[in-house]
Amino acid sequence: MLISLTAKLYLWIVKEKNHLPNYTKFQLALRNGQDKPEIWVAVDGMIYDVTSSRLWRNGQHYAHWAGQDLTEELQDAPHTIKVLERFEVIGVLT
Repeated sequence: MLISLTAKLYLWIVKEKNHLPNYTKFQLALRNGQDKPEIWVAVDGMIYDVTSSRLWRNGQHYAHWAGQDLTEELQDAPHTIKVLERFEVIGVLT
């Protein structure tokens, strides 16, 4: 996955400002709505907690599964990353 310089700078600023923890893809994968009670998704290196969303019930949102980096899938979605702004950023995908 290639992240633009602007996205990298944004990640660094957010991480430093909020002291967000780093999580690996393996740790993200455990928050799929099945293995642990949390439901997380990653987009552009940021991990969002979507547990409270009824649209992510059971860890699935249409054809997408939680616990994954959905950056590429978001490009084909009928919405933008703006829909994730209502959810808490809980970490950075490393």
